Amino acid sequence: MKIFDFFILLGTILPLQAQLELTAVELPKKLEETSGLEYLGTHFITHNDSGDEPKLYEFSKEGTLLKSTHLYTINAIDWEDITRDENYFYIADTGNNFGNRKDLTIYVVDSHFTPVDSIFISYAAQTDFHLQNHHAFDAEALAVVCDSLLLFSKNREDLSTQLYSIPKKGGSYTLAPRAQWEVGSLITAADYHADLDLLALTGYGFEGAQFFYTVSDFMKNPWNQPDLKKYTIPIDKAQIEAVKVVDAQNFWITTEKRGGEKAKLIALKLLLESD
Repeated sequence: MKIFDFFILLGTILPLQAQLELTAVELPKKLEETSGLEYLGTHFITHNDSGDEPKLYEFSKEGTLLKSTHLYTINAIDWEDITRDENYFYIADTGNNFGNRKDLTIYVVDSHFTPVDSIFISYAAQTDFHLQNHHAFDAEALAVVCDSLLLFSKNREDLSTQLYSIPKKGGSYTLAPRAQWEVGSLITAADYHADLDLLALTGYGFEGAQFFYTVSDFMKNPWNQPDLKKYTIPIDKAQIEAVKVVDAQNFWITTEKRGGEKAKLIALKLLLESD
């Protein structure tokens, strides 16, 4: 277990000083492209990015792999995030690096990891499905917010993110953005804590810088006027793909494998100057 303490500056959204304390444990080789994170009792559930079979992995806070479950009746083209409510897990097969997918799907899975429904999505603004490097139709961040799912785009055109609200009911939906935030990064993960009304996001820049965001009073404020705070995470190019809110100052994040370094589970603690 390694502990890193850093003093950093917030991004241009809110130029305040803060301290991040990071405590990391390595994850097993089978989780080298961990791309989503959810609770399962006192443990975690994750999945890999593209390239793996449709599997969910249970692991401990100490980084020990406990169990894997193969979901045979669904596909895993590019799983990017997982979220849950009191009844179901929702798996976002929404990765769309080159903007050419027409099969974007959010799978609904019950507490026994049995797939029970599918939510098919497309973007109202997308008319071109040719291979392209810079576009607005990729999405890697999904969160349950009240009675809906909220999907955040990974916008390679201008480093903004669009917010799409989706019913939790199976069906086909054409999405138009509810809001757009100028985050200055490619958003990779989201989580919402209803009791705190707190949203957390992660993202990265084209040069490899990693960012962490909090949005306080998310449902109390208009979505086009968020209380959005941006922090630089001092992890060199180890891409962060998942986030979970513990409380207003404590969060879990995971990083994918990078070079010779294994994927990691990281406890992130946010301390403001007043602390």
